[in-house]
Parts: sequence; structure tokens; C-alpha cells
Amino acid sequence: MRVVVLSGGVGGARFVRGVADVVAPEDVTVVGNVGDDVNVLSLHVSPDLDSIMYALAGINDDERGWGRAGETWRVLESVASLGGETWFKLGDLDLGVHLVRTQALHAGEPLSRVTARLVTALGIETRLLPATDDRLRTWIGTPAGEFPFQEWFVARGHRDEVDAVRVEGDEAATPASGVLDAIDAADLLLLAPSNPYVSIGPILAVHAIRDALAARRVPCVAVSPLIAGRAVKGPADRMLTRMAGGTSPRHVTECYQGLIDAIVVDEADASDLDGLGDVRPIVARTLMVDGDARRRLAEAAMGAVPA
Repeated sequence: MRVVVLSGGVGGARFVRGVADVVAPEDVTVVGNVGDDVNVLSLHVSPDLDSIMYALAGINDDERGWGRAGETWRVLESVASLGGETWFKLGDLDLGVHLVRTQALHAGEPLSRVTARLVTALGIETRLLPATDDRLRTWIGTPAGEFPFQEWFVARGHRDEVDAVRVEGDEAATPASGVLDAIDAADLLLLAPSNPYVSIGPILAVHAIRDALAARRVPCVAVSPLIAGRAVKGPADRMLTRMAGGTSPRHVTECYQGLIDAIVVDEADASDLDGLGDVRPIVARTLMVDGDARRRLAEAAMGAVPA
């Protein structure tokens, strides 16, 4: 079975690992969010692509929730001692990826080609594609003003309430090579348990990707990032409360109006399934505490495809 997963954030990366454990890894294509990409110390950082790569390679730091396991911080300590920029935490192992990526981009390679080389170097069989090779950046509108995503999320600790999300570059962005072909060839489309506004939203902001999902001929299943109406980590519940009016499965579903056929919700939300319309609920345990839990959740999502 050929599966395409749209993913962003740490929860999305964990889910992707579960899917690749259940389906043959080479039959999985992941389309990753690049709205979070940021320039730090003149290096091009793609946090969501990296989280997916590290999870698929089995080198992610599960305890910290982001970055690589066994990380050290000597370079950042040196940067700090020299009065440099340290608000965005770049570990020594992580820096190797950013150096290689930045050099290749400066040489004129598209992000998709650079990502493919990194994936191969890490021994990953799953295909990972950025949503677009074009510049796409997420901006967060708050009562304190509008901020680039990483400034709001990391530097300001996402403490500001969110009034709006704007994706810069969405009008001109085209899908990276292979994205539309993968969607067209898929037997199942999945939206990972990621923040609908800032992780999945920027992928869908690439109009041709949204159009491809709207015109799908196979099931598309979203996995809710909420448990009992609360985010496991991050501001998704606060954003849904302020911008959608609540955190029920219906509110999550409405973020994907016309794009999904089913939604996986946690057992804790099983009694709050009103208003889903034609979207079929799939009830499962969605907390991904370990490898078995990740695989069970992936299997639940893939249950939308008849055997």
C-alpha cells in the first residue's frame, strides 16, 4: 500500500515513524512543512524536515522531544562566549546537517534534492519531500504584533495568543518535484497529528497540494493532535480555542473542510463526536508513548482503507 503523510512538528515526526514501521518504508512518502524554516547564524535550518529525518533514522531525542540523541553543545557554548546569537538551540550533531544543507542551497541545489541526499546518507528508505522548494514562511499575528514563526514559538515561548496565521509566499509556491505524483499514486493520504494551523496549514497553503487533496480519489485521514481537548505539547489547543471556538473533534475537522474522509480521535474524546458531518470518526489511543503505541496509531489510521 502506498501512503502519503503530510507532517510537521514533533508529534508528526513520531507518527511518521509509526507509519514507516507498519508499511514498507519505501512505500511511504512524507510531505514536510517548511513554513518553520529559519536562518540561524547564516545557516538554513528546516526544523520539521529534520525532526522527520531524525525520527525515521532512529536518532531523535525522545526525552527532550526535539533534536538528536546524544547531542552536545560545544559550538553553541562558544557562540555564547563570543556574544553570538543563541536563542535557537543548535547542537553540534545537528549543525552538521545545517552546514551541508546550507552549502548545497548556496550552490543552487533545490531543497528537495538536498533533503533526498541527507535522507540517503542517514540510511532512510522512506521518501521525504519538502512541500515546496520555494520560500514559504509562517507569520503569527498576536495582540503584541506579527512575528516570524520561530521568533514567536521559540524566542517568545509561544506565550502570545494567536489571532491569525499568515503564510508568506503561498501565492507563488509550487509543490516540490514528486509531491503531486506521490499524492496521485497513493492508496491512502494521512494528515499527521500536527498543529492544523502552523504545521499542516503551511503545507496546504501551497494551492496545488490543497487542490490535489480536494480532488483525491482515495481516503484521506487526519489524526487529531488533541487528547481530551488538550494538546500533548505545544499551543494547538490554545490556537483552536481562540480561532476556531473550541477544541472538540469537530473543531479539528473544520480545519480540514472538504479535505478529509475520516479523523482519528483519542478515546478520551469518544463522547464528543457531534457535528462531524460526513467525516467518519475512528476512535483509538493516540498518545505515542513508545514504538508500540506509534504503530497502533498508524494501524488505526490505515483502517480507513478496506482490506
